[in-house]
Amino acid sequence: MTSATSAAPAEGSALPRLRLCGAPAGWLVCAAMVAALTGAIGLLQPYLPVPGLAALYLLTVLPAAVVWGFAHAVAVSVVGIAAFNFFYTPPAYQLAPEAWGDWFALTILAVTALVVSELATWSRRQAQEAALLARVAAALLEHGEVSGHLERMTADALGAGKAQILLDTGPAHGTGGECHPLAVGGRQVGTIVLRQLPRRGAAARRRVLPALASLLGVAIDRERLARQALEAETLRRSDAVKTAILQAVSHDLRTPLMAILTSAGALARRGMALDDCDRADLLSTVLEEAGRLDRLVGNLLDLSRLQAGAAEPLADVVAVDDLVVAALDQLTDQAGRVRPSFPWDPPAVRVDPHQMERVLVNLVENALKYSLASEPVFVRVTATCSETLIRVIDHGPGVAAAESQRIFAAFQRGPGSGSVRGAGLGLAIAEGFAEANGGRIWLESHEGQGATFVLALPVWHLETQL
Repeated sequence: MTSATSAAPAEGSALPRLRLCGAPAGWLVCAAMVAALTGAIGLLQPYLPVPGLAALYLLTVLPAAVVWGFAHAVAVSVVGIAAFNFFYTPPAYQLAPEAWGDWFALTILAVTALVVSELATWSRRQAQEAALLARVAAALLEHGEVSGHLERMTADALGAGKAQILLDTGPAHGTGGECHPLAVGGRQVGTIVLRQLPRRGAAARRRVLPALASLLGVAIDRERLARQALEAETLRRSDAVKTAILQAVSHDLRTPLMAILTSAGALARRGMALDDCDRADLLSTVLEEAGRLDRLVGNLLDLSRLQAGAAEPLADVVAVDDLVVAALDQLTDQAGRVRPSFPWDPPAVRVDPHQMERVLVNLVENALKYSLASEPVFVRVTATCSETLIRVIDHGPGVAAAESQRIFAAFQRGPGSGSVRGAGLGLAIAEGFAEANGGRIWLESHEGQGATFVLALPVWHLETQL
């Protein structure tokens, strides 16, 4: 888009003038036209009446008035009629002031110059005003908002030292400038304040400002509607997330609570005869379900921290094999199903150990959930020049390609999840913590052939950090 500053004239006029008044090129062209036409009249003199040939100077007055304005057109009229009087009015080669026909022709040419120059000026002004409004409309479409750029453009185009757009409907008191309302359909949506206005260009501002105010008013109204739509969409999504949380968590909270209440009620009932084996089973159920509740609450807290951007990692340099071993230690009775493998020289990474352990625990627990009890889960560590790759491999139902990204969203479960316990938060938390530590997670899977989740972390090279 053409900058408004480049279009503004040096004197700060509201509308750029295309005339070349005072420019040597304009005067030279006008002189050349008068000389050429005077010579042409000499060639036509034997064939046409001499008094009528003076009207031919309209051929020089009209272009001079259109292109350069009234001053050039009048000068062309005077010089042309003087040349005609000198060369073709008797006595020849003498100025004859008493030739009233030449004076009449001069008057006609001067009036024509005035009318044509004013019409040309009006036409140029209309075109320039339309171009100004087109530039403003293009700026509104390009930037999409009423910004400081538009204020500067408006000030330059209207010859003001400063323009300020106030997005309110009240009177602009104490602004120290010329105020113009911004209205849309008779409803005021704001005010434009122009300061340090030049004396010239007031009429142009009176013509342009109403249309400019309408354009700005429409843009302001559209911006407000867009902001309201964004707020409404944000509220809708927030309500959808809350509904999803309630639907997903209610069952996962109620199930362990019911198990705990039932087992604790049986233990507390004095009339029920329980042997040591039954008591141990009930206590084991209470502890297991309480641990499940604790993990669910922890997942919800972690998810809220990630969504709020408050999960700042406390980075430390740690070996990858230590991370994997620490994560497997948290699996208690299921750790025996996991088969880890490491390279001879395990790489080091700079991450938050607790967050990375949580990532690995969630990935391994997810693999254990979707694998048969008789099938092992493999954790394989490899490294490239720049990344450490930790693959968690299971032999479960796998994930379809269409679901490979959706399963990382909160409260999403994989295929065959009807019999799998969990709120669908593990992968979302794993991805969030991985990204917070500069890593990434992706899925390598074919439906029916198991799934492989890959955790990639930047390798920590000690020699490059010294």
